[in-house]
Amino acid sequence: MKNLVSLLFIAIACTTGMSSGQSAATGERILMASFYPMYVMALNVAQGVPNVKVVNMTGPQTGCLHDYQLTPKDMKQISGAWVLVANGGGMESFLDKALMQNRSLKIINSSGNLPLIKGSGSDNPHVWVSVSGAIGEVQNIANGLSAIDPANAARYKSNADAYIAKLVALQKRMRDGLSKISSRDIITFHEAFPYFAKEFGLNIVAVIEREPGSEPSAGDLAQTIRTIKSQHVRGLFAEPQYPAKAAETIARETGLKIYRLDPAVTGPDSPDAYIKIMGANLAVLEEALK
Repeated sequence: MKNLVSLLFIAIACTTGMSSGQSAATGERILMASFYPMYVMALNVAQGVPNVKVVNMTGPQTGCLHDYQLTPKDMKQISGAWVLVANGGGMESFLDKALMQNRSLKIINSSGNLPLIKGSGSDNPHVWVSVSGAIGEVQNIANGLSAIDPANAARYKSNADAYIAKLVALQKRMRDGLSKISSRDIITFHEAFPYFAKEFGLNIVAVIEREPGSEPSAGDLAQTIRTIKSQHVRGLFAEPQYPAKAAETIARETGLKIYRLDPAVTGPDSPDAYIKIMGANLAVLEEALK
């Protein structure tokens, strides 16, 4: 979604008068998040700000947006929104056409100015899966909202500071816990975890499915099995949002137990959800790699 950065600057400049997405009857402004991790961040940053309602456009059970298609309901929500909080980095490429039709919509590119890891042919957009990436995105959301809504800038900043302090504590807890593991080689389900692995010193030796739903070939499976056996890999991970058929095949051939790492793309409607999900991931990794 490369046009997000330029659209953001255009949007921030257009802040006078009745805001797009503001109800004339109630004054409520819809702060729309593109998907679940952006929704949780926006909940924290906008908490307690008058007349701001945070909405998750794609729903709490959608998962990653690799093959997402806009629905008529989505189009209606976009046309009625005040601000869109997007991950960027190519995650929401399905939105490009809709955004061209709604040029007054203010957009915050949460991954803007953050270093992106190159994936297979493009940038890897899964920035939020590392805690440091989530911290950077929260800061970008707070900065964007402060620029768009300066009257409430102090509240956005204090909310972001409070949430970032919790994320920093989470990061320390995870680093302390993962410093004690004896094995660092892992097999992940799809390319959601490079930022996470880099942050916590893990080595992704193979990826089962490059994109969720794209079944690996027999040759790919065989190569993964050979890698596990030759490198004595202990960590075989699926994700709770997707079927684990290929991982089950690998497990049968290698005797490994399948564990589940959660990329935090689905979950409960609560501001502390990301912290709880990452805490659960820590426990899973400690068990799998001890």
